[in-house]
Amino acid sequence: MAHLSPIDYATASDEIRAEHDREVALRGRMTNMKRILLHSPAAHRIYAEWFTLRDLLKPAIEDRAIWLFCKAIARTMRAEIPVTFFRRALIGSGLDPEAIEPTADEALLINFGKAVAADANAVPDETWAALKARYDETLLVNLAAFAGIMVATCVFTNAVQVDLDPELEPYRRKT
Repeated sequence: MAHLSPIDYATASDEIRAEHDREVALRGRMTNMKRILLHSPAAHRIYAEWFTLRDLLKPAIEDRAIWLFCKAIARTMRAEIPVTFFRRALIGSGLDPEAIEPTADEALLINFGKAVAADANAVPDETWAALKARYDETLLVNLAAFAGIMVATCVFTNAVQVDLDPELEPYRRKT
C-alpha cells in the first residue's frame, strides 16, 4: 500500500483539478503515480516533462529503443511500476520483453541506462564514446536529462510504494 494517498478529485483545489484535467486531456489517463504527484501540481508538471524530452528524442530514437532504455533503468533500480509499464508497451507492440534481441543502438542505450541507474558517476568512457559517435550533443543532453527523469520516476514510485495500476497487472513480470 502506498505511503501517500492519491488526490480526491471531488475535494481537490481548483488548481489540482485543473492540472488533473490537463493531464487527462493530454494523455487520456491518470495513473496512481500521477494521482499522488497531483498533491503538488508543480511536482506533477516536472515529472511530466518526461513526455517533452521523449518527444525531443523521437526523431532520432525509435519507441522500441526508448522502451528498452527505460525498462533497463527501471529494472536496475528494481522499480516494478515502470518495469511493468514498459513491458506493457513492448507486449502491446507484439514483442516478448524477455526474448528481444536488441540492435547495436538499442544495446548501447540499454547499457547507458543500466550504468546511469547503477551509478551515474561511473558510466564507462567507452559507453560515452559510442554515444558521442552516434548522437549529437543536443540529443545527448536530452537523453541524459530523460534518463534523470526516469531515475526520478523510479525513486518516487519506490520510495512512496505507489500501488501498481490495475491495468498493468496482466503485464507484471512472472518470476
